[in-house]
Amino acid sequence: MRADMEETGGEQQRVESARRRLLRRLAASRLWRAQVRYGVVLLAFAVLAYYARANAYFFWDRAVAQRIQGFCSPGLNTLMYAVSFVGYSWYPYALAVVTSLAFLAARRRTEAFALFLSTAGSGLLNRTIKILIARPRPEAPAVVGGCLFREHGGQSFPSGHVTFYVCYFGFLFFVAYALLPKRTFARRLALTLTSLMIALVGLSRVYLGAHWPSDTLGAYVLGGLWLGFSLYVYGRWKERSTLHPEETAAVETTATTTTE
Repeated sequence: MRADMEETGGEQQRVESARRRLLRRLAASRLWRAQVRYGVVLLAFAVLAYYARANAYFFWDRAVAQRIQGFCSPGLNTLMYAVSFVGYSWYPYALAVVTSLAFLAARRRTEAFALFLSTAGSGLLNRTIKILIARPRPEAPAVVGGCLFREHGGQSFPSGHVTFYVCYFGFLFFVAYALLPKRTFARRLALTLTSLMIALVGLSRVYLGAHWPSDTLGAYVLGGLWLGFSLYVYGRWKERSTLHPEETAAVETTATTTTE
């Protein structure tokens, strides 16, 4: 009987070992595919940035911008400016700091540091690329005057507003999706609001005459790349319980509640 038990135990170990090898191969395959897609998108951004440096705007930029600005109206002016409002001046920094402090107060240190990585890192990257590309902003004759709230100085590619919104609201979207219980109003509201802010900010920047459509396109790509990197780092921190050993029980409780 003892020999039978040892044989059964050995068989179970072999099955478990084979299962782990299969899981490792599947994980490696998924990682490789993700890296390939990431590399393709990164290459696409590099090509777009190269041509943005050589051209003040593309042949389709003016037509698309004027088409968007053709819907100019007082109500839409207010909406578009409201969408862009938190991206002006020092507001992005304040918003990121306050949100990080809220995560810390909720004992979500990993989320706080990951949000800082996503927003601060994207801001530094955006500023560096703007200096390197040095693309001028759209000038007043190129936009519909009624929708141009102000003359914008500085470089144009990529849009700082869009980059920040993708990395800030995109991170909050992921956290809400992963941590808030399913089928709750709070989760649906968080996912809807963050999605709308990301979707509308690109339109608002073109509508207000602050950027060419290609500026916002480049920012969406850049923001998506940096957000993807930040979420990867965030996931690694979670797996290793880095910065948050006391969060493990809370994460397990949240996961249990979410699946119920």
